[in-house]
Amino acid sequence: MSEEKSFHMTSKAFRYYGRAVVDWIADYFDRVESFPVLSQVKPGQIRASLPPAPPLEGERFESILEDVETGIIPGVTHWQSPNFFAFFPANTSGPAILGELLSAGLGVQGMLWATSPACTELETHVLDWLVDMLGLPPKFKSDGTGGGVIQDTASSATLCALLAARERASNYESNNRGCDGRLVAYASTQAHSSIEKAVKIAGLGRQNLRLIEEDDRFALRAEVLANQIQQDRAAGFIPCFVCATVGTTSSNAIDPVTEIGQICREQGLWLHVDAAMSGTAALCPEYRYIHAGIDMADSYCFNPHKWMFTTFDCDCFYVAEREALINTLSVLPEYLRNKASESGAVIDYRDWHIPLGRRFRSLKLWFVIRHYGMEGLRYHIRKHVDLAQNLAKWVEDDHRFELAAPAPLNLVCFRHLAGDEFNRKLMDHLNRSGEIYLTHTTLKERFALRFCVGQTHTEKRHVYQAWKRIQEVALELEKS
Repeated sequence: MSEEKSFHMTSKAFRYYGRAVVDWIADYFDRVESFPVLSQVKPGQIRASLPPAPPLEGERFESILEDVETGIIPGVTHWQSPNFFAFFPANTSGPAILGELLSAGLGVQGMLWATSPACTELETHVLDWLVDMLGLPPKFKSDGTGGGVIQDTASSATLCALLAARERASNYESNNRGCDGRLVAYASTQAHSSIEKAVKIAGLGRQNLRLIEEDDRFALRAEVLANQIQQDRAAGFIPCFVCATVGTTSSNAIDPVTEIGQICREQGLWLHVDAAMSGTAALCPEYRYIHAGIDMADSYCFNPHKWMFTTFDCDCFYVAEREALINTLSVLPEYLRNKASESGAVIDYRDWHIPLGRRFRSLKLWFVIRHYGMEGLRYHIRKHVDLAQNLAKWVEDDHRFELAAPAPLNLVCFRHLAGDEFNRKLMDHLNRSGEIYLTHTTLKERFALRFCVGQTHTEKRHVYQAWKRIQEVALELEKS
């Protein structure tokens, strides 16, 4: 009988090419500064370079890797470059990549405890670790009424929090008969756009999202929130949800969580705290002031994939009362029934988020925490904050520039005094050069450059060289 044909990669080939891929990644980190930070290709250029049809027969793996180098890398914006200062960090690290590789190799589908007990129990354990590591309230631990789960992003965490708030406010009737158009949610004008998306998906509707004006430091004004809630109640609406932000995307503003929490307790509203990037700073005790008032939150999230050296995607989402979340999201078809779940002794994380399926994300987080340890993580966070504070001082010392917002942590918003159009040109020239990459925001209706420090391998020389380049290009534009 002839041997059955197989197209699978053999274990021998996997070992050989696996080493080649790891070598390629290591070499990439060594040479990442040689690439333009912002991809310089034109729209459609990458697709135009690819074959119009897939191959009929399998190709050599060497050819695939070669095409990554010639056809893919030109279209990559290098988020891992130490000269990437745009948006927010999306920093990865060696242990995170290896943890992700192990997760991919195991190929676990962790929708239920029974489908892979280690996937669930490691996640629960690591999320409990992080409560202590960040100094969060014990109510977010799994040994009480609350607990944590890894979501893909803060957007999903916000949506889950809003859904739970919706159901609690409607006595879990909205799941059965839909929203009646009276439920209202609140957030700052500076809050993340995912909140607007969440109210649309959750059925509240964009018209029932109240964006509360900010103060001079771009934080939500608690007294305006309280007044708006009263107005909505008087008009027959049902306030149900407030999102407070610890570190807004535009300016890193920190909402007054304590005041907001008091309002939510008095009014019976669900308080969700979004600390997507800045929450990582609380690994350092001296920055835990950012979490003042967090004990009054019903839910909280932060993203290790932003500033904790953990490969995207990884959002840690906590609830004080897990029953509210589970009652909102649980659906139990016959094919998911099993003895372990019915015993009530296990956690089934499928009930804690939108999708049924879930990856073994906690492995990479576990690898990172164990590799760096608390001291290693704190060292790098402190260094990034110090670098950003250096930049803020350099901006203040240059009479041509000004800070556009306070810079409490690792984000510096600034502008040239020559006006919006000049600042747009300045940013465009810098980004086109490929030497650094910055993004912008609008603060008090004025254009501002955002400089975010947080990539894994960013050092003082990178920040200093970037500032010198900003000054040089500004001078060139001033003369033109």
